[in-house]
This record gives sequence, structure tokens and C-alpha cells, in this order.
Amino acid sequence: MKKITRKITIALLIVFILTIFLYKPVMKMYYPLKHEVLIENISSKYNVDKYLVMGVISAESRFDINAKSHKGAKGLMQLTDSTAMWCNNNFNLNYKNIDLFSAETNIEIGCIYLEYLIDTYESIETALAAYNAGPGNVNKWLKNENYSKDGKTLDVIPYGETKDYVEKVTKRRNSYFELYGNKKS
Repeated sequence: MKKITRKITIALLIVFILTIFLYKPVMKMYYPLKHEVLIENISSKYNVDKYLVMGVISAESRFDINAKSHKGAKGLMQLTDSTAMWCNNNFNLNYKNIDLFSAETNIEIGCIYLEYLIDTYESIETALAAYNAGPGNVNKWLKNENYSKDGKTLDVIPYGETKDYVEKVTKRRNSYFELYGNKKS
């Protein structure tokens, strides 16, 4: 009996040690980081949390620059042509041809749009809901006391898909911060 207990203890100790040493490398495979310099530079320029941008990109496209949704959203941050044109016109970006499959263009327009939504709604969660479901839907929800007590922040997100999206981006943002926020590892 003592031999079995000892073997189990040693096996558990080995698993524990391997978990400690392999956690970050395994998690970094699940949460890859591409376009880090672009994300850092552009998110800083527009005063948007770079880990939030990483979370959005991970949730939207898993860092696939060629991603395209059935609704026509394109690129890393899954922007539609109409959203890109709206940002181009309203923020004087002066793009002649908007290539949403260009990492730099997509991240820039995505960061501008995120900054706009965060400034508009003053809540990351409400801004993410607007990024996913559209500002029109969020504005309707904010007027409904069942979803917002103060008319500024969503207490309840009525679309399951949007609620899941906000949770997914938030979780991924936190994971990217945990994995890449400290450059020592």
C-alpha cells in the first residue's frame, strides 16, 4: 500500500511540476500573438488598451488576416465596408481605397472604431456589445429599463450571441494580459 501511495504522490508531483512549467507555453499556443508591433503602435496612437485589441482580434478572426464572415465583415477585426467607410469619413482618415485585408488598415480602423465606441458608451462592456450588435441595437437597449437602469450602461445584454461575445473578448483580453503583459516570460 505504501508503494502505491508513494507512486501516486510522485506522479502527482510530476504532473504539478509539468503544469507549472508548461502552462504559459501551452496557453501561448492557444492565444497566439501576431502583429504585435502594429497592435502596440496603433492602439497606443488611439488610446485603446492593446490587450483589448488582442482580445477582439482573437475573438473575431483568431488572427487570420483573410477571415471573412457570412455578413461580409473582413480581416483581423472583422470590419464591414460600411463601418470602415463611416470611420474614414467621420475621422478624416483619407483612405482612397480601404483594404480591410491589410493588417495595418484593419487594426487602425478597428482601433478608431473601438475608441469611438468606448468614448460614446463610457463602458468597455457596452462598447463591446455595440461593436458586435451595432450601436443602433445598443441604443435601443439603453432606453429599455429591463436592460439598463441608468440609460448609459447595459446591465443585461438581451442577445445571447452578443452577451457571449462580450464575455469571450473580456476573457481573451485578460488571457493576453496574463500571458504577454509581463515581457519577462
